[in-house]
Amino acid sequence: MRARSALATKVREKSFNPNLFLATVDGGRTLVDYRKNEIIFAQSDPADAAFYLQKGKIKLAVTSKQGKQAVVAILGAGEFFGEGCLIGQPVRLATASTMTDSSIMRVPKKEMIRILHSEPKFSEMFIAHLLIRNSRVEEDLVDQLFNSSEKRLARTLLVLANFGKEGIPQSIPTRISQETLADIIGTTRPRVSFFMNKFRKLGFIKYNGELTINSSLLSVVLRD
Repeated sequence: MRARSALATKVREKSFNPNLFLATVDGGRTLVDYRKNEIIFAQSDPADAAFYLQKGKIKLAVTSKQGKQAVVAILGAGEFFGEGCLIGQPVRLATASTMTDSSIMRVPKKEMIRILHSEPKFSEMFIAHLLIRNSRVEEDLVDQLFNSSEKRLARTLLVLANFGKEGIPQSIPTRISQETLADIIGTTRPRVSFFMNKFRKLGFIKYNGELTINSSLLSVVLRD
């Protein structure tokens, strides 16, 4: 009996497809299409579900009691967010909103916990996401503590252009305002404007319908 049960478990694990699970509406999971600049959840809303971004781009922003806003993350397709509910977070600590038209899978907290416990493949995928996110947060913290606004802006542009993933920087297809860039790096819009103009004059970036980042911008990040 035990051997038969173990065999059934192995067959189920082998057949389970995390990507199919995150694309299928079932077990309380819902797939919603959002237009650009729509709010998915707001800061202080009840934290009762996790989300998976199938396509599009979103930002997570925190607003202080004084009304000051900071963008804490920009996420793309294939990333989870809102997972704080899984550790007992009662309310959302940030506002999630779309930067482009997006398709987002909502997974209720109870269903998310069930699948994490029952499907090792999904657990591995989710843990990998958490490790990557944690590494990114650490890099952002070091950036904020030790680098100038100019270096932080250069690094942010390189990250948004996926520098290193394809060997060369890519254009940034999503239009990102200077206000948003200022919120990401923790400075003012005029400072961002000043550095963007400086980068353009030096040939590090160019505007041609899209914002294109040249690999030479890396010299700003590496400069002592």
